[in-house]
Amino acid sequence: MQYSSILMIVALFVLMYFMMIRPQKKQQQKQQDMMNQLKPGDAVVTIGRLHGVIDSFDEEAKTVTLDCDGIFLTFERSAIARVLPAAVEVTPAAKEEPAVKEEVIETKTEEDKASSDEK
Repeated sequence: MQYSSILMIVALFVLMYFMMIRPQKKQQQKQQDMMNQLKPGDAVVTIGRLHGVIDSFDEEAKTVTLDCDGIFLTFERSAIARVLPAAVEVTPAAKEEPAVKEEVIETKTEEDKASSDEK
């Protein structure tokens, strides 16, 4: 009787570990890997949703300086939420002429006919 209740508590802790703690550790490891791969020139988004480009790092203070359209702001490295993918250069497509030209046929309405007859 005692062993079954102890076994139930142990099973509950094991389940809690696999459902809560382990995924959180994986997410923290992924975030840490992202932080380690940052370099000047990377486009990033902060936790406050501010978009900028990394200008420099201060390893001692663990801060990063972002260039936000000419305004330089300093944040803690942990304030970086995500790295934006490198912008893909898009070239405009050449303007194509339609293969078939449509003919526009004008039809006169009753009012147009009446106004032209009056002149």
